[in-house]
Amino acid sequence: MKNYAKVIVMGSPISKSNFKLFNLNGRAILPYNSGKYHDRYALYEEEIAYQTRLQNPNTVLSESLIAILKVYYKSQKRHPDTNNITKSIFDGIEKSGLIVNDAQIRRIIIEEYYDKENPRFELELFGESTYYINYEILNKEIEDKPIEYSPPSNKKGMTAKVKTSVNKSECSCNICGKEVNNDQLLSANGGKMKICRECLKKLF
Repeated sequence: MKNYAKVIVMGSPISKSNFKLFNLNGRAILPYNSGKYHDRYALYEEEIAYQTRLQNPNTVLSESLIAILKVYYKSQKRHPDTNNITKSIFDGIEKSGLIVNDAQIRRIIIEEYYDKENPRFELELFGESTYYINYEILNKEIEDKPIEYSPPSNKKGMTAKVKTSVNKSECSCNICGKEVNNDQLLSANGGKMKICRECLKKLF
């Protein structure tokens, strides 16, 4: 097809936001070869870039694009927010050279599915000079059972529990386990992870 590409990458999709650390100046960074868990995102991005080029040799899409993204998670209960997945995926696609810049994506449809045996994402890209998008929202003849979502807990008891947990770990590094002063600790993953300045220097 003209101005078309398709990419399938096996494995559970992951979000960049879960793997950010912050350097000594407070700038967000993504570890690559630290040998630690945080390398996982950078390796996933490399896998996306490799598979994209392998599946679309000698193809470069330089015009504005329509994207149809189907994300298949292993579990319905535990997975990243789908709206955060797109940035992770398109960073890898851009890195592959298939597209020039992820700003080319002017229209996008994201569909969430579940496949316990084969988690993956499937992405189709269509050049807007050749294709247009047309969709409908229709009433189902027979309604499905709703997939319900619970709001985050904001009860005082839960808040106190979380604060207590943070206070207990705020003086120790999650990587080396060393007890250090608070001003020697940096946070990552929205404050869920604590890392000392010594370990951060070793990572980079």
